[in-house]
Parts: sequence; C-alpha cells; structure tokens
Amino acid sequence: MSMYGRDPWGGPLEISHADSATDDDRSRNLDSDRAALSTTSRQLDETQQSWLLAAPGDQGTKKNKYVDLGCLIVSRKLFLWTVGTVVATAVLAGFITLVVRTIPRHHRPHPPPDNYTLALRKALMFFNAQRSGPIPKHNNVSWRGNSGTRDGLSDPSYGKSLVGGFYDAGDAIKFNFPASFAVTMLSWSVIEYSAKYEAAGELGHVKEIIKWGADYLLKTFNASADTIDRIAAQVGQGDTSGGTTPNDHYCWMRPEDMDYPRPVYECHSCSDLAAEMAAALAAASIVFKDSKTYSQKLVHGATTLFKFSRDQRGRYSSGGSDASFFYNSTGYWDEFVWGGAWMYLATGNSTYLKLATHPTLAKHAGAFWGGPDYGVFSWDNKLTGAQVLLSRLRLFLSPGYPYEEILRTFHNQTGIIMCSYLPVFTTFNRTRGGLIQLNHGRPQPLQYVVNAAFLAAIYSDYLEAADTPGWYCGPNFFSTGVLRDFARTQIDYILGKNPQKMSYVVGFGARYPKHVHHRGASIPKKGVKYNCKGGWKWRDTKKPNPNTIVGAMVAGPDRHDGFRDVRTNYNYTEPTLAGNAGLVAALVALSGEGNGVDKNTIFSAVPPMFPTPPPPPAPWKP
Repeated sequence: MSMYGRDPWGGPLEISHADSATDDDRSRNLDSDRAALSTTSRQLDETQQSWLLAAPGDQGTKKNKYVDLGCLIVSRKLFLWTVGTVVATAVLAGFITLVVRTIPRHHRPHPPPDNYTLALRKALMFFNAQRSGPIPKHNNVSWRGNSGTRDGLSDPSYGKSLVGGFYDAGDAIKFNFPASFAVTMLSWSVIEYSAKYEAAGELGHVKEIIKWGADYLLKTFNASADTIDRIAAQVGQGDTSGGTTPNDHYCWMRPEDMDYPRPVYECHSCSDLAAEMAAALAAASIVFKDSKTYSQKLVHGATTLFKFSRDQRGRYSSGGSDASFFYNSTGYWDEFVWGGAWMYLATGNSTYLKLATHPTLAKHAGAFWGGPDYGVFSWDNKLTGAQVLLSRLRLFLSPGYPYEEILRTFHNQTGIIMCSYLPVFTTFNRTRGGLIQLNHGRPQPLQYVVNAAFLAAIYSDYLEAADTPGWYCGPNFFSTGVLRDFARTQIDYILGKNPQKMSYVVGFGARYPKHVHHRGASIPKKGVKYNCKGGWKWRDTKKPNPNTIVGAMVAGPDRHDGFRDVRTNYNYTEPTLAGNAGLVAALVALSGEGNGVDKNTIFSAVPPMFPTPPPPPAPWKP
C-alpha cells in the first residue's frame, strides 16, 4: 500500500509501508544497491587513473593556470596581478615619502613675542636675583652666590634654621609680610593663566619661584603642628635710629659678604601676617595640586596659620617693631576676608566661605565706608583683591543662600572700583603722562599701579568668560575692552611710553635706570670683600651699577612724571618683591594673542554646590 505526499523538491512523494514489503522485494533492492556501488567504484578508479596517467603537457597546463597557496587555489593571472599591484603601490608610497622628506618645509613662523611677554620673562628674573640661601646652579644671575646660610642659627635666642626665601628689596632683610603677598599674587596669576605662562616658556620658572617662597614660609613656624603660638616674622634689622650699629640698612655690602648680626623677630599675636601667610600657602597648594603630598603639606600649614590668626588677635607691626618702619600693617580684617577666601578655595570647607562672607568682617575691613584708599590693592590692604576673588566665585559657581547677599554686594563694589580706575571718572588723579595716582602723589607709585592693572585685566577676563559683555557705571554701560585698555595704558607707561621715554623695568627697552638702589647690583663681584662701611663708596658713586638686575621694577616717577636715576634715593630707584609680583601678574594677564582665564582649576578642591534654600517667609497676619 502506498501513500502519496508532496516532495519538498517538487513532484509527488511516495511513502511505502515497511510491513507490506516482501522478502523478495528486499532481496531485489539489495542486489540493485550492490550493482550501483560497483559501478560508482569503477568510475572513481577511472577518474583517479586519468589524473595519474595524464600526459606531461596536460599537467603543465594545469600548473600554469592555477597557484596552490596551501589553503587556497587561485588563478595564476589573478595572483600575479595582485602581487604586482601591492609591489607597485609600495614603491609609489616610498617614492612619495622620499620626495616629501627631501623637499624643504616652509613652516609658518610663530609671531614674535609681544612686549608684555618679553617683559614678563625679564620680570621673573628679578626673583632669581633676590634669592637667599644656597643658589641653584641654573639661577642664571652670574653676580649672585650663596648667602644667608646661617640665618636663624646665628641668632642665639632663636637657634633654628631660617635659610632660604627672598631678600625684600635693595637690602638683605627677609620680611614675611610682603613676601607672603608676593607668593599669593604669583600663585593667583599661575592658577588663572598657566596656559599663557606655558606659551611664554615660563611656567616651570614661575612655579619654581613660588615653591622657593612657600618652602621658606613653612620654615618660619611649626608647620607640622595643628596649633602654634609664634611665627618668625623677619630676619635682619633695618632700623638705623640706633646710630652706627651695623645692620642691614646701615651697612652696604653684598649679601654674600654679610658678617653683621641678623636677628630674628618673632610675633605671638599677628593676625594680619598669619592670615596673609595662610593665603600664600593656600594659593600655592592649588598651583601644586598635581603634587598631592606637597599640596597637602601646604594646606596643612595654611590651616594652622589661619587658626593662629583667628585665635591670637593683633597686628604684627604694632608696638613700634622694626617692621613698622618699613611694612606697617593698618589692620587685619582685610586679611581675614582675603585669607578666608583662599582657604575656602584650597580646602572646599564652607566654614571658611562663611567667614569670608560674614558682613561683620566686611564692615571692619572697610567694605562699606569707602575712603581715599578704597579700591587700592596692596601688600597692606587686600580687601579689593578679596572682592574681585569672591566676585569670581559668584560669577561661576553662584553658591546662593546664605552667601548670595554679601557676594552680590562685593560684586557690585568690584564694579564701582573698576569704574574708579577709568579716566572718565575723577576718583584718582593722573599725571600728565597718564599714570594713575593710586597713592595720591606719594612716592613709590608703581607697586599700586601694577596691582590695579592686574585686577582690571583679570576682571575683564572674568566677565568675558561668564559671557558678560561689560558692566554699568551708574547709568553708563562700559565694555570689558575698556578695562583692558586701562591696564594696557598703565603697563605701557611703565615699559617706556611716558614723558621720560624711560622703561622702569631694568633691562627692558633701550633706556632704563642704571643706578638701582640695590646692594648686590651696585658692588662688583671681583673677589674683594668690602666691609660694612667699605661698600659706601659703591652706594655713593655716580657710576652705573656694575651688575644689571634684570627685570627689577623700580619705585617709579613722582606725581609730575619726573624721575631721578640716583642710587641713594630709594623712593625712585628701589625695587621690591611685592612690586615685581604685581608686575608679573599684570604682564601675564595682558600677554599672548587671546584673553581668557582657566575657569575651573581654582575650584578644583571645591565640592559641588547644592545651595540651601532660604527660610520660608513668616506666616501672613492681617
């Protein structure tokens, strides 16, 4: 019995039931299978024999037509064509490479450095000339050598090493107060403009200067402790009212030849100094944030110092101390605001931000009462710098409640200060040559001018980074470019665009001061040691200094644009650490082709902000 179905390949499919087949049928089928197998076997044998017995010519033909690659048999023509193409391509590529390498390249030359970059490189060299202690081999100031190698140890009442740091000015005294301000300013400029420093080839140099200063500050107190009760505020003595006693101002000697006593002055209640030192170490910790161990060391030192500044209130220069004759501090409240802001940026601890934005501190620092020096940023008064720094915080992080009210106040006050710098307003007088008189015609004006130029340039960059085209002075709107113009005109004056046609930065331009009030620069390095009074002849000579102190910004002209290049008149010709730090900061802000600050690095330690909502209003009552 059969059933028919559909063959999937087409045609009927016959299915036979096995139980219906007979033994004869199975026998016939088996005989048929054997016959088919025998036939197939004979066909295979014949095929193999035909391959084996093929004529030699036939085998050659097959070999010519195909190439056996082991796992693949391909046409000989295809194989030869492929190999030829690969070889030809390789030869062509090699030829092109050879031609490209032999043809001279015409690179587009980099634009020459602008004047600000050239001056920046020189201004940093001043710090090399001011180094105390063992001088590094790469210092690049040929007339300087090791000096002050017994500082601290030579004072029996102190007895610990205070080797290192920087000499303040034309003398060999080490004042922590202006030196700390210089470290803070340099650090701030690096945090904001590291790309510009790198483009100028000076990033490593300026960081080395900052570290040299910070390492010395760490020596002047017990930096490993959490609580301290004193700071070594000064090394060397400058007061000459005692008569003919040899000291750093009575004597005129190379630092390498000093043989007179160098006493150490300690302070036990010095809030202004401690808070400024804390600001310096905190700012430096952000500069060196990629060196974790060193950065943490700086933060710990800053924390200890700021705690000391809050616990032991007082001015470091009170009581007629030696420092009061040279760097007298008028108060410590501005350092609390300034130092608190830097401590917050270095640690992210909101306790410091609450302190820096406390209305009482702002009031005591003079934020609300103005005065003739309102808006003047200096080694003594840091309020204006703190206002700009905290305005930056509001522009980019906007921390909101409970900080917003005082931050908005600081932001508004910063705008007013920037207005006061503009020539259209008469807040500050100007010389006929255009130099702003921030110290109201008193001597040594340039240190204040460079700080204002830096603040104007950096605030302009802050506004641009926040996509803000300008700011209001009363009803009048001014673009950010106006601030940069102010900064440029002031720095250009210092670099030579003035009635004297003289650059006030030594070594920059064709004409600059040659009789700088500086002991090391004025005494030749000839292997001759001049004693305390023996160097007076080099102080009093009318000959130019034998050594050029490259990059030193002198004190500057008088209020009539006049300048006397006289070594004995320090009000004209003496450079300082604080003054040069402001100059470096202003120059780097103006240097290069583009504007722009690094928006984020300064906030690297600040955690994400989740502002606390303000408290709900009181219930309404009829």
